[in-house]
Amino acid sequence: QVQLVESGGGLVQAGGSLRLSCAASGRTFSNYAMGWFRQHPGKEREFVAAINWSGGRIYYADSVKGRFTISRDNAKNTVYLQMNSLKAEDTAVYYCASNRTPRGATPPVTKGGYDYWGQGTQVTVSS
Repeated sequence: QVQLVESGGGLVQAGGSLRLSCAASGRTFSNYAMGWFRQHPGKEREFVAAINWSGGRIYYADSVKGRFTISRDNAKNTVYLQMNSLKAEDTAVYYCASNRTPRGATPPVTKGGYDYWGQGTQVTVSS
């Protein structure tokens, strides 16, 4: 049973930083791509960032490029999302996700590419 547990969300002022973590268990973490998504109230869940199994291929949504950084520590079975220069519009519930294809070269950038999801962590940016 694959489990993903996010942490690190909270309340921060605009311009501040947060680091989200997602701890994975239940299978060999290092074989699979990981992604971060977010969901604003009343909106569809949207792509934020993705990293392939080795960390060698990374993608970002245009809205976070240059401000957010995704990384992974395969020894700790954890993926991170460092969020800097936060804006009010970054306020959302953030979810991590893992896909089913081992050692794929390209990490998915759509919800449909992921099979396992965490419970989400709230990020609130005050302006």
